[in-house]
Amino acid sequence: MTAVLRVVNVSAYYGAVQVLRGVSLHVEAGEIVALIGANGAGKSTLLRVISGLHRISEGELSFQGRSIQRLSPERIVRSGLVQVPEARQLFPNLTVWENLELGGALHGRRHIREALPGVCELFPILAQRRLQKAGTLSGGEQQMLSIGRALMTKPRLLILDEPSLGLAPLVVEEIYRTVGVLHDQGTTILLVEQNAMGALSIAQRAYVLETGRVVLAGRAEELLEHDEVRRAYLGKDYQYKWER
Repeated sequence: MTAVLRVVNVSAYYGAVQVLRGVSLHVEAGEIVALIGANGAGKSTLLRVISGLHRISEGELSFQGRSIQRLSPERIVRSGLVQVPEARQLFPNLTVWENLELGGALHGRRHIREALPGVCELFPILAQRRLQKAGTLSGGEQQMLSIGRALMTKPRLLILDEPSLGLAPLVVEEIYRTVGVLHDQGTTILLVEQNAMGALSIAQRAYVLETGRVVLAGRAEELLEHDEVRRAYLGKDYQYKWER
């Protein structure tokens, strides 16, 4: 397998405060890799670093074998590294269709026409709501729209930041089923979650981030059974296994 994303010994600061401390991870083509950690672990900073929104002080970042640590966020997106942000960050006063069209704008009108049917097949509700303003959608529909908008950019790596945050359990199940479908279609995914149960149950590999450091890494099914992970994120009586 080929490494799509490599993060090597990355450190980052906010002012004098060090937030990331020698973080290393990689994502191979075709994988779902989970990154789990509690609030304050450094997950959001790491995503900002990968997406070019925050500069690193040490380490290396590469995407498809090319260094990206000095690229602008726009050039990183153009290269195919696309993030679905926490809290969705849609344009609330634009329609569903307009939000999707903006996602595909980098690649022109022809691409938009060709890509829309696939997104609507994945999320039929978006076609039904196409003229509705994004700000009036339910939380689950907004998450679907946010993922759909990202898919319009033709991602080579799709980063999902807390996709289950604030959603009802049935909606979370639907979102994770969709992640499974995208994986089956060949999409490479970095899944960043506090919801360790869902993330570890659908991923192939995983990393656990605590206070800016990767403290555990391995096969997802092994981390599901790891005593430290069970105690910190799942509870000692955890028995659930995700199925799709």
